[in-house]
Amino acid sequence: MWAAAKRFFRCASALTKPSYGIGFYAPAGFTTDPSAIVRAVSRLEAEGHRVIVDPTVASRWQRFSAPDDERLAAIMRMANDPKVDIAIAVRGGYGWSRLLDGIDFGAIAAARNFTAFQLSALAHEGMVSFAGPMAAYDFGAEAPSAFTSEHCWGLLGADQYTVDCRLDGPGPFDDEGILWGGNLAMLSHLVGTSHFPHIDGGILFIEDTGEHPYRIERMLYQLHFAGALERQRAVMLGDFSGIELGANDNGYDVDAMIEHARSRFGVPVFRGLPFGHCRDKLTLPVGGHCRLTVRDRASRLTFSRYKY
Repeated sequence: MWAAAKRFFRCASALTKPSYGIGFYAPAGFTTDPSAIVRAVSRLEAEGHRVIVDPTVASRWQRFSAPDDERLAAIMRMANDPKVDIAIAVRGGYGWSRLLDGIDFGAIAAARNFTAFQLSALAHEGMVSFAGPMAAYDFGAEAPSAFTSEHCWGLLGADQYTVDCRLDGPGPFDDEGILWGGNLAMLSHLVGTSHFPHIDGGILFIEDTGEHPYRIERMLYQLHFAGALERQRAVMLGDFSGIELGANDNGYDVDAMIEHARSRFGVPVFRGLPFGHCRDKLTLPVGGHCRLTVRDRASRLTFSRYKY
């Protein structure tokens, strides 16, 4: 996941986008596959871009790329480097929560990456940021996704961007609002803090990996008890990967969890958003505007109001 740095790029497609500076940095976990970074740098430079690699990309410290103060400094280096047009984190992982209270959001012209930072930036400054591909997993993949690349550059190169997809949920439906969300564990982690945005009438999207359906349901209940779900126009479920069911589940699975959520939380819930810990993913403007139209499972997402 990532976001524009000081200014917004204009890049219509992989063939027509201009050259710009891309900063790789590691604000959370350390790089687990250095060869993926080499591939990402080579691939982007071959397309004519300039890649600036922050020292945190090559370092390791405990579970993180570097101590907290060094990772915080890396964020500001990306924000203030005139050669960096866009800052892309090399990977996810726990680590952002340690930094949130130390970030000077007012000194950053545009938000960076990951759910914790993106929600905090939206809550404090109303910043628009972009949830999408990461350096190692996506740009550095041995076989990168054409779908991911197409929608990344397509969104960034347009003032308004429309995606047709298939979402499963109640229809017909046609509504709009602020697009926000991200990793469900991080969302529930920030509930009740100053870093959690208060969004009324929004379109919430969520995803996660390695979480059992009952844990997903429990985190949804936390958002429900906080009053966050009922204030939304709709909830879109992205990819929930790495789920392992057990003998004690007795038929309780993702489908059962979603059915319960639809009956309990008083907000339309749609399933099938191409986003999350998956190969083919959209780039989503967190804090931008989204219109969701669903008719007979033919769905259209229109994103706007995300340019700086």
